[in-house]
Amino acid sequence: MTGWRAFLGKELREIRRTWRAWVIPGLVALFAVTGPPIARWTRELLSSMVGDQASAIPLPDPTYVAAYQQWTKNLGQIVLFAVIVTLGGSVSGERRSGTATLVLTKPVSRAAFVLAKIAANTVFVAASVIGGALLTWVVTRLLFSEAPVGPLAGATAAWLLVGGLFVSLLVLASAALDSAAGASGLGFAAYLVLAIASAWGPLARWTPAGLLSAPDRIAGGTDAALLWPILTGFVLVGVLAVAAVAVFRRREL
Repeated sequence: MTGWRAFLGKELREIRRTWRAWVIPGLVALFAVTGPPIARWTRELLSSMVGDQASAIPLPDPTYVAAYQQWTKNLGQIVLFAVIVTLGGSVSGERRSGTATLVLTKPVSRAAFVLAKIAANTVFVAASVIGGALLTWVVTRLLFSEAPVGPLAGATAAWLLVGGLFVSLLVLASAALDSAAGASGLGFAAYLVLAIASAWGPLARWTPAGLLSAPDRIAGGTDAALLWPILTGFVLVGVLAVAAVAVFRRREL
């Protein structure tokens, strides 16, 4: 792939210099800092809002599990939605601005162009989330008597595969569609399909749909059979990347 390393460096520098460098890391840091305190003082927050009626609401004693599950809930919804929105124009935006035409007149292949985008954005999302997980662990350790690393690391790792899958999907959608909103809409539709599929046992056991609810189960200490969801998840990431290259090769610049 001609120009792969050069274009990967360009993508990483571009991410660092644009608004994307603040959105996802900012959201992740916010949830990492606020999630454990919310889990720790949920009862007090409810009491301040509803008064004596809070005693009628059965709540378990706060533990590190609640803090970890608050983290995975935010990852699985708001952070994933932010990834979908920010990557909707990852390819189509450069086609419209003429940047892709300018770059591809140089010795950079279309495959390198697309795969560098997937790799750079995957690294960016992974670095943001891993940093957030470390911050979550620190805050949880300060607020609770224990904060084991294993459940948090496992839950975060399971989400990272989901995040990588959606990065590849959004780059494919952006390569196929001219509209950033359309590509993001396709990403939300895929999320809805996976969420529905994850509720059906066979699909949850044998396909990447099982990864969607896996972080919450792992954080809660529940056994999760994830061998096939992980294997099929990696296969699907590869298929989406190959499809993105094939689609972009057929598009006019």
